[in-house]
Amino acid sequence: MNPKFMRAAIRISLAKMRGNHGGPFGAIVVRRGNIVGRGWNQVTSTNDPTAHAEVSAIRDACRRLKTFQLDDCELYTSCEPCPMCLAAIYWARCRRVYYANTRQDATQIGFDDDFIYHELSRPVTRRKIPMKQLLRTEALIAFAEWKDKSDKIRY
Repeated sequence: MNPKFMRAAIRISLAKMRGNHGGPFGAIVVRRGNIVGRGWNQVTSTNDPTAHAEVSAIRDACRRLKTFQLDDCELYTSCEPCPMCLAAIYWARCRRVYYANTRQDATQIGFDDDFIYHELSRPVTRRKIPMKQLLRTEALIAFAEWKDKSDKIRY
C-alpha cells in the first residue's frame, strides 16, 4: 500500500474531469512498484458506457504488458469499483485493490451503483431488463468445441 500511487489516481481523476473527459474517477495499475497502466472515466467523451477508470487502466496495463492477466499487479482507484469494474478486476486477477472514495460517496454526487448491485442479486426473471434464453442447443456447439480444443489458451 503506497499513498503516492493513490495520489496519482486522484490526480488523474481531477485532471481528466476538469478537462471534460468524463466523470471524477481515475485509476492506475502498479506492478513491482511501477505504474504500468493508467485510466480515467471516459464514458461521456468516448460515448462508451464501459469506459470506466478501472476498466481503462486494466486495458492500458494489459496492452503494455502484453498479457490478459494482472495477477502480479495492484490497482489503485479514486473510488470503490462499481459492479462492472469489480468484475473486470476479478477477470484480470489483480492481486489487490486500494480505493479512496466509497460507493456511498459516489451515490451522494449522483452515481448510484446500488441499483446494479441489487439487480445482480435478483433472479433473472425479476430483473428490470427482461432476459429470455434463446437457442441454447445451437450455442452449446461452440462450448463443446471449446471443451475439446487442444490449442486453447485458458483464462
